[in-house]
Amino acid sequence: MREAKFKIGQVVRHRLFPFRGVIFDVDPEFNNTEEWYQAIPAEVRPRKDQPFYHLLAENDETEYVAYVSEQNLLEDSSGQPLRHPQLGEFFERTSDGGYAPRPFATH
Repeated sequence: MREAKFKIGQVVRHRLFPFRGVIFDVDPEFNNTEEWYQAIPAEVRPRKDQPFYHLLAENDETEYVAYVSEQNLLEDSSGQPLRHPQLGEFFERTSDGGYAPRPFATH
């Protein structure tokens, strides 16, 4: 099993489509439905044997949650803040403009 290239709290952008986001979870390999996977056009369908990332994502029009393969992500070094409304639930903004996971209480 490969180690994930990106980490939780890192800002990334999609390699093919105009959106970016912050990673809030990582699956070591594909862990979604076969229906979701088959809905991706075959010519851009990613391999399943790689990390997949859950993103608080946004484009110019809206905010949403995305599930993206490692091969389709690039580091976003723009330093531009994200506006996703759920960011504050998961992250604190750091002094360098990044995002650090909020500590979660456990029982």
